Amino acid sequence: MTISIGNDHAGPEYKQAIVAYLTAQGHQVINHGTDGGDSVDYPDFGHPVAEDVTQQKADFGIVICGSGNGIAMTVNKHQAIRAALCWTKEIAALARQHNDANVISIPARFTSITQAVEMVATFLHTPFEGGRHAKRVEKIACF
Repeated sequence: MTISIGNDHAGPEYKQAIVAYLTAQGHQVINHGTDGGDSVDYPDFGHPVAEDVTQQKADFGIVICGSGNGIAMTVNKHQAIRAALCWTKEIAALARQHNDANVISIPARFTSITQAVEMVATFLHTPFEGGRHAKRVEKIACF
């Protein structure tokens, strides 16, 4: 599986741990995130992740910023993106099961690195349930 990841200055350590987990699992990673702590603009790192998923260069996306909100709002501007702001692995599972989320947004200032890696693992291993949820997901996009 190929995963695209992007982060602002709040998430370099999170990205590093998540990338280590992903590569240990045999996944390919496309890195659009910053590696430093200097202030940067999260849209500059979110849009490329959304484009990778939309253009099917990546199977899923992971975005990280301080609250998780700004970067989630950014990637959700792309029609084919369904980004879910998650702060527990249970929410990450529901985002996949019920919403067919294809991007997980992680709030670095409100979760631990261990929680973030667990959420990513759950997100990637949880299938979309389809069924009654499919018709709801079909109604999300605006054309």
